[in-house]
Formats: sequence, structure tokens, C-alpha cells
Amino acid sequence: MTKIKSWISAARLRTLPLSISGIIVGTGIAGGEGMFNSAIFSLAIITTLGLQILSNFANDYGDGVKGTDNEERVGPMRALQSGAISREQMKTGIIITSILTLLSAILLIYISFGKEHFAYSIFFFFLGMIAIVAAIKYTVGATAYGYRGLGDVFVFVFFGLVSVIGCYFLYTKEIAIMTLLPAFAIGWLSSAVLNLNNMRDHIGDAKSGKNTLVVKLGIEKAKKYHYLLIVGAMIAILVYLFLIDTFNYIDLLPLVSFFPLILHIRKVKETTEPRDLDPELKKVALSTFLLAILFAISQLF
Repeated sequence: MTKIKSWISAARLRTLPLSISGIIVGTGIAGGEGMFNSAIFSLAIITTLGLQILSNFANDYGDGVKGTDNEERVGPMRALQSGAISREQMKTGIIITSILTLLSAILLIYISFGKEHFAYSIFFFFLGMIAIVAAIKYTVGATAYGYRGLGDVFVFVFFGLVSVIGCYFLYTKEIAIMTLLPAFAIGWLSSAVLNLNNMRDHIGDAKSGKNTLVVKLGIEKAKKYHYLLIVGAMIAILVYLFLIDTFNYIDLLPLVSFFPLILHIRKVKETTEPRDLDPELKKVALSTFLLAILFAISQLF
């Protein structure tokens, strides 16, 4: 039972709602156009959760091996750091999760495109492979891009653009320019969660050689970058609502999620102690999930 709890802890359940926000938004837009498919939705959720859990396992392994997770780390103790899961066990967990995620992705591709759209199937298969490799290489290996300040790029591309636009394409087999705006919003908010995490850990990261964007920018510039991400996401949603053809008052529903985000900006501005940023991670993640749910509801109804 203790080992099961360790694996659940390593999976970092609190990160999962954020990871599926883009899927919910893409599904909401497609559903609003009468293109909803329950099988595609279910498999897209499963595949995305698999990628997030894989990324969490790999992050635990990479930071543990490199010694980044040490006694100076501010957040919760990781599985390798505590000794609850060994290196070999985590390696096995990464391999199994990679295989299961790939199988889910293949089934998703087959149900979405079948034999009629073989070229699309090939493209999405390679996209899935890239996503799996990217999830692992964030902190694992000598060329881990999370140690070079490129983690924000990965999060924006995969949690924003690929998640929203890719999901919409699975349903409709086409790309709509308008989907870029909510994709940007989810991508920027997801990057904001990573930026918060890196602001919280920036002292320890700098000492251990993990050159995140926060370490490169410095904490004050990282805060300004953070404000831009949050405000940019809200503006993207507002522009989308302004441009849609059939505006209805229910389309304003996503704006409810702006209130906790505005309060969050104020909290970050007032915070001087890095460890005090830890509770804000959950707030932004859940606010993003709330935005996704409300956005999907507004599109469907």
C-alpha cells in the first residue's frame, strides 16, 4: 500500500486537471459545431493524462539523478529524493507509461482518422512520438532542455497549441484560425504554472545548475513575464469572444475564471518569499481548468 501511495504521489495528481484543459477547450469548440465524438474525447483525455504522468515521472527521475531535488528544494519531496521509489523502479515506470500512452495515442488516431485519412494518421503518430520524447527529455539526459530555459516553450506548444488545435482537428479534420486564440490562452496559463514552479525553486535551481528561464531572467523580470502570461491569456479569450459570429451572453461565462487570476497577480506582486508561491500553483492550475470548463460550456450551449 505504501508503494502504491508513492507512485500516486510521483504521478502528481494536482497537475492532471491543467493537462487536460486544452483537450476540453478543443472539444468545446468542435462540440459547438456539432462534431463531438465521445470515443475521441475519452482517448484524448487518457492520452494526455498519460503524457502528463510520464512527464512527472521523468521529471522526478531527471532531477533526482542530477541532484536538483535536494534538501533546499521548497516544494513537496519527490519519490527518488525520499527513496520511496528507486532509480530502476522509476525507469521501469517511465517505460511502461510510455508504452501505454503510445498505445492510447495509436487507438485515438485510428478512431479519429481510420483508413480514409492515412496521411493525417502518420502525421499524428509522429507528433505523438515527439510528445513522448519531449516529456522525457525535459529533465532527463545531458541535453535536458528544462535545464536550458526551454521548458516554457515545450509547455506552450504541447499544452496550448497541440492540445487545443490538435484536439479540434481530431474531430473536424480541419484547422480553424480562431482556435489559435484559446490555444494561446491555455498555453500561456500553462506556462504561467511552470513559471510559478520555477520562481518558487529558483534559488535551489541556480545552485544545482538548472538554468530555467527564471534563473536566466532573475526573479523580478520573471514576475513581469508572469504577469504578461496571465494578462495575455485573458486578452486572448476576450478577443475570441469579440470576434465570434454568433455572440450570446453565455459566451461571457469563461470570464468568471478571470477573478481568481487577477487576485493571483496581486498575490505574486506582494510575495517576497519564494516558498509562499507554492499555494499559487494550485490556484492557477485550477483557474485554468475552470476557464476550460466554462469555455467549453459556453461553446456547447
